[in-house]
Amino acid sequence: MDGSDRVIGEGLHALVKEVAPELVPRTWYGFPAYARDGKVVLFWQFAGKFKTRYGHIGFQDVAQLDDGTMWPTAFAITAWTPATEKAVA
Repeated sequence: MDGSDRVIGEGLHALVKEVAPELVPRTWYGFPAYARDGKVVLFWQFAGKFKTRYGHIGFQDVAQLDDGTMWPTAFAITAWTPATEKAVA
């Protein structure tokens, strides 16, 4: 990863280690990811992989983000800032 992708990835990694140390880092389809009991909970699909304008943090169903009958499972991120870190946490 280069540039902002790397900064976001490193920020996400530090945050996951802090707030969810039970998650195990691994790769998932070439993306940095974090798993619980062998199942991916969240991943960082960085922009450089597909040459897109932004990357996103995605959550698998085991993350159980359920909020009624519809909820987001991915969030676009263009920069890792204190506000971004707070929102992700």
